[in-house]
Amino acid sequence: MLAGSLLTAACNSSDAGKQAGQETSATAAADSTKGTPVMTFDEMAHNFGNITEGERVEYSFKFTNTGNGDLLITDATSSCGCTVPEWPKEPIKPGKTSYMKVVFNSAGKEGYTEKEIIIRANTKPETVQGPKIQCTIMKQKT
Repeated sequence: MLAGSLLTAACNSSDAGKQAGQETSATAAADSTKGTPVMTFDEMAHNFGNITEGERVEYSFKFTNTGNGDLLITDATSSCGCTVPEWPKEPIKPGKTSYMKVVFNSAGKEGYTEKEIIIRANTKPETVQGPKIQCTIMKQKT
């Protein structure tokens, strides 16, 4: 009987440990979801108008963290290597603003073009549809 009582007590304490571990995990998950950042751009498109083939143009899009948690951008990409976004590496506090610079190289391109930025951040969802640049590329006159 004594062995049975010890076995039961050992199993119960093991279950209690598991439950405590699950509660700790649940609490950690709840803490990580407290304060969700939201990335809000002042404008979602910038049109450079007509540019000459080979010209490099850049524009800085202003954005604000309109959420209630620190915003951390982990990546920003474009569909083409000719468009390179640059973003702040430090967290953006709620209510604060920052800029995402986009550099476009028109070398080897012609006609109307539109390039969109896709952003990965600690937002919900993780992927944010960013701003886009537009322009019409004119061939150089020889």
